[in-house]
Amino acid sequence: MEVPVSAGPTTKGALRHVLGHLLTPLLMCIGMGLAYLGAFHAPQPHDLHVDIVGSGPRTQVLAQTLQDRGAGALDVRTVPDRATATTALRERSSFGAYVPGTAGHGPELLVASASSDTSAMAVEKVFTKVAATQGEPLKVTDVAPVASGDPTGQGIFFLLVALSIGSYASVAVIGGAGAVLPMRIRALLAAGMSLVVSLVGAVFAGPLFHLVDHGLGGVWALSWLYSAGVLLIGVGLHTYLKRWTTLGVMVLFVMLNFTSSGGIYRPELQPGFFGSLHAFWNGAGFVEGVRGHVYFDGHSLGGNVLVLTLWFLAGVALTVTAGLTEARRRTTASPADAPAQAPDTASTTTPASAPAPAAAQTHGETAAEEEMEEAVGV
Repeated sequence: MEVPVSAGPTTKGALRHVLGHLLTPLLMCIGMGLAYLGAFHAPQPHDLHVDIVGSGPRTQVLAQTLQDRGAGALDVRTVPDRATATTALRERSSFGAYVPGTAGHGPELLVASASSDTSAMAVEKVFTKVAATQGEPLKVTDVAPVASGDPTGQGIFFLLVALSIGSYASVAVIGGAGAVLPMRIRALLAAGMSLVVSLVGAVFAGPLFHLVDHGLGGVWALSWLYSAGVLLIGVGLHTYLKRWTTLGVMVLFVMLNFTSSGGIYRPELQPGFFGSLHAFWNGAGFVEGVRGHVYFDGHSLGGNVLVLTLWFLAGVALTVTAGLTEARRRTTASPADAPAQAPDTASTTTPASAPAPAAAQTHGETAAEEEMEEAVGV
């Protein structure tokens, strides 16, 4: 008996298939637009901590006036002297300190641009107007300037972008092309790739672009911890999300991550949602950790290392869980596969066995489609 040859897909079926796969880039477009425009399109200060240096009725009146006129934009307090104000800036509990003018001395504004250049500019804009009411030019003193190779202070953010792309793109490769490998080998590949990505990041930060002028070893360590967390979480997620893994990691490590990192605008200039993520998201842990390590003598570094470590441990736990899930799936599938694997001379010689190559081809096409879907966001 001759087995009929299966007809190829119809134009209508192929078109429906393509349209189904176009859903992924459409969701990426919507997600990126909502995340980036929602976080960056209209930065406005809220609860921006600033200090007024001095004591007495005049200082108190100025502080209260700024607080009232700001309508929630500023959180104004008074400090007794310039040294206290400088300490607050270096501990990042304040983003500007205004020293009112006195006889023979014009007004001065202290900022720490390494904490956030955009926050420093927002503070300068406010106090330039205050100084203008006194008829004096405003002197601006930066107590924590950025490295010469990073004049805008945003180089650390773009380093985060490079590390993230190298990490989540590797997830697509390990999950797609390496899906047949045991989980322990995929986990080792993830660990190895995180080392490579972090070393590339260290070269960018140091000898190539001079984003930092000291503390490069610490920058590399933070880069590795960040990259390893992203890779392990992505590899673990692939077991459950399959072809949707790239979309999943883009939501986690691009849409929500870059926008809440504080690399462009700190939480004080963003909507509350992204500001709240800044407290515990791994991109913020990296950016603020590098800033604390390089520019602020390690202040707040411990908390940011803890954030990155917790994300790394979450990746380890997810990878282990995914490995156990895959082992359980194989165990469950084995009894069902046993009859097909048993030797049966009659069945192997009948035409009924002819569709097997077609089934294998279909499985291969499905795997190839999943790999293509994952590569969309890379």
